[in-house]
Amino acid sequence: MKNFKNKSLLVFAFIALSSIFSLAAQDVTTIEATNSDISDNLDLEAVASIFGDAKDLEDFEKKLNDPDIQISNLDLNNDGEVDFLRVMETSEKNVHSISIQAVLGKDQYQEVAVIDVEKDSKGTQKVQVVGNVDMYGPNYYITPSYPVIPVFFTFFWMATYNPWHSPWYWGYHPPYFNPWMPYPSYRYRNNVHVHVNINNSYHRTNVRMNNNVNINRNSNNTYFKNNPNKSFTKRNPGVQNREALNTNRKNVAKSKGINNKQDLNRVTKDKGYKTTGRPVSKDNLKKPSTRPTNNKVTKPTTRPTTTKPTSRPTTTKPATRPANKPSTTRPTTRQNNKSSSRASSSSYNRAKPSSSSYSRKTPSRASPSRTRH
Repeated sequence: MKNFKNKSLLVFAFIALSSIFSLAAQDVTTIEATNSDISDNLDLEAVASIFGDAKDLEDFEKKLNDPDIQISNLDLNNDGEVDFLRVMETSEKNVHSISIQAVLGKDQYQEVAVIDVEKDSKGTQKVQVVGNVDMYGPNYYITPSYPVIPVFFTFFWMATYNPWHSPWYWGYHPPYFNPWMPYPSYRYRNNVHVHVNINNSYHRTNVRMNNNVNINRNSNNTYFKNNPNKSFTKRNPGVQNREALNTNRKNVAKSKGINNKQDLNRVTKDKGYKTTGRPVSKDNLKKPSTRPTNNKVTKPTTRPTTTKPTSRPTTTKPATRPANKPSTTRPTTRQNNKSSSRASSSSYNRAKPSSSSYSRKTPSRASPSRTRH
């Protein structure tokens, strides 16, 4: 019965904590943005970051779909799972274009971004991430600067290099891809920044580096072709592109007293919502409720009640020996009889607790009978 009550209390505490965290998350939604946008679900700075850290294009595709990193939060086909992003490469003269496409169904793909790698006449290599016009608005370009140029860039300019084409398609995914449920947009925006390499710099410009590639190919624009009312201009009338949308959101946040990311973290912390790491899960909710209680209850109560401090002062050795030794030294009559002295010594060993026999029959240290042994 007692265990049943304890389990019911734990379940009640878990439900209470869940409701608290959900309310806190709702407060963050109203503080950071009044609405969400499709472009919130794939941060192009994070894409540029893992592109610079990749070993090659195959590894880049793996990082895009890694369930542990969760760079993408796109679910364009609304099946309740994050879409697989395939990587397709084309090359033309001194430019390599890497297309990132969401796999939506059989022979259905939506291109969400393109990464251009260009080598100029001086041998300088430049990278630019171009957002899809319908998804991020026109002229939304990010130019990353890497302290160390990725090694696989050198393969692009070899005569024997073959462009990378992803072998995966609808219904045929790599074994490492385990689709996860998409998070609310505000959670993704708060958590994806953990995976952005701060050693790189990311510049936004309105000028595209390569004008020979058309990002909106008809064969790879399935989603916005079937949903023309969901283009960026339809979703955000009067807003130029994603950069302008971010500026408007910052102005709204500033009017509410949030001037920088530190203020946002402070507000979300006061609300009880964690902005770093993954969204709060059941395992994370259990840890704060159990560990502090065990440490506070058991340790302070058991250590003061140990028997070591109370047992040492009450041992019999300090209490008996000092009281009996003064009475055993120098008896009034010496025992010259050998047998009596031996009997007294044996009686001392057998009846040590008796104070009368101990003081009467034990010979002194200076006795001749003791030295003969």
